[in-house]
Amino acid sequence: MKSEDTPFEGGPMDGRVLPVLVGMTGHPPKTYRIPVPDPDGGPPTVLVYRRVPRDARGGLRFARWKYAYDPSGRPGSGRKWPWSRPEAGPGTDPDATPRGKPDDADG
Repeated sequence: MKSEDTPFEGGPMDGRVLPVLVGMTGHPPKTYRIPVPDPDGGPPTVLVYRRVPRDARGGLRFARWKYAYDPSGRPGSGRKWPWSRPEAGPGTDPDATPRGKPDDADG
């Protein structure tokens, strides 16, 4: 497998560069999770980093991505397929007319 040296920004890993495995497309994973063991023997704390584009000013053409610390640690939204419907958020009526389509009563 191929790896790429990827910098980390923010959080406890700030300023470190780690080799991260890249996929078939040459991109590292969108999220990078680092489990940190609890010193008291409890459940481990998981640090979450999200992949973001790296500035091109550095002159390094091969290091195209960096990881930014995500303190919320929320799970990713998953794949975005063109045919997928957007998820209904809070306060939306599932029976309402979709945006961009006229209502039948409008004629």
